[in-house]
Amino acid sequence: MRLRTARMLDKGTVLLGTLCLGARQYNIPSALFWEQVVAEAGYAVFLLILVIGVFGVFSPWESLTENSRLNGRVGMQRQILSTFGQLLDMGRRIKPAINITDPSLHIWRRKRTLRHPLSGELLRVATYRLGATPATRSFHPTRGIGVIGLCWKYDKEIGVDVAELSQNLTDSSRFADYQSHHGVDAVMGLSWDEFCRINHRGAVFATPVRDGRSKFVGCVSFDVAHGYTQLNGHHLWHELNRLSNIIGHEGFQDV
Repeated sequence: MRLRTARMLDKGTVLLGTLCLGARQYNIPSALFWEQVVAEAGYAVFLLILVIGVFGVFSPWESLTENSRLNGRVGMQRQILSTFGQLLDMGRRIKPAINITDPSLHIWRRKRTLRHPLSGELLRVATYRLGATPATRSFHPTRGIGVIGLCWKYDKEIGVDVAELSQNLTDSSRFADYQSHHGVDAVMGLSWDEFCRINHRGAVFATPVRDGRSKFVGCVSFDVAHGYTQLNGHHLWHELNRLSNIIGHEGFQDV
């Protein structure tokens, strides 16, 4: 149950009890009706007062929902950190090893915004990393933009060796030539300036998050400075897909 729904149930119960007491005070629908209620169930008025007090002070539906969400949040965090730990271990095993502070795990959610009210864009709802540098760039990709945008466009796992592209595309003219020959997807749908902003992340992997109707609702991405060829294998995709399946089933509220 959503927290908002639980609050409405608590407030609705208090409101209903208050209306019943008001009806008793003003004999609605009739004095005879309330005389019969009191005669058959003399505790009814006391019970109404008790219900109003309990739901007004303790908000039991809201409390139960918050406890349930807390348990769900702990479980989700455990799953995310387990995946992140496995990915860090993979980075440690490649040659040259990846600095433990470098890898980043991101969780993205598709949302409609004022800039994109129909198709929406991908918003980063959580980032897990051990280091503070390099700073995480602001990025709000639409469909087909960036690795995660390609993941959305094709609704499948996408990995890009950005380091190799950076070695070959050293200036705007080479970038434009490569784009014209291989298409916009070959440069992740980015402009030259956008490419220069993100090409410090040498290997990027993204897998879709789907809801219960198998509809794309976001993605999970992992990026490091180098090591695309060594990381791009079954173990990495297994960990990313496992996490994306959990988020698709449980939702984004606890990530």
